[in-house]
Amino acid sequence: MDQKILDVLREEGRLPVSQVAERVGCSEAAALEKIQQLEKERVILGYRAVINPRNLGEDYVLSLIEVRVQPQRDVGFDAIAARIYKFPEVKTCYLLSGTYDLLLIVEGKSLKQVSSFVSEKLSTLDYVQGTVTHFMLKKYKEDGFIVNSEEELQRLPVSP
Repeated sequence: MDQKILDVLREEGRLPVSQVAERVGCSEAAALEKIQQLEKERVILGYRAVINPRNLGEDYVLSLIEVRVQPQRDVGFDAIAARIYKFPEVKTCYLLSGTYDLLLIVEGKSLKQVSSFVSEKLSTLDYVQGTVTHFMLKKYKEDGFIVNSEEELQRLPVSP
């Protein structure tokens, strides 16, 4: 039942518990108890809206930054990753295999703001050996939602 509830919530996190229970085929009380357990166990970390910032009329720059770091004795990549992901500009931080060690998703209001983050905050950290910054030119899909400027945000159907 856990996976069924997670699938339903992943598709539509705002559904009332009664509708989650109906889709999963259990009682509302059982669904609520399971959701609360999954939240307590930090399987479900939170709920969020997928926003198309271009439609807000605000300046917005999204960048992917590959970071090469020197792992630290006894803690590996964890300590430097923790320093980096605490910056408010960093929305996501992943440890990677390959040429670069970390992948960051960074948001800013301008190219200059993101560039300043890289040059003044990120690249000056001990153990950061190099970065490559990619700026998003256009968003086609995010978290299963197709983003199209002529049409409303569309959700792809979830197939079993």
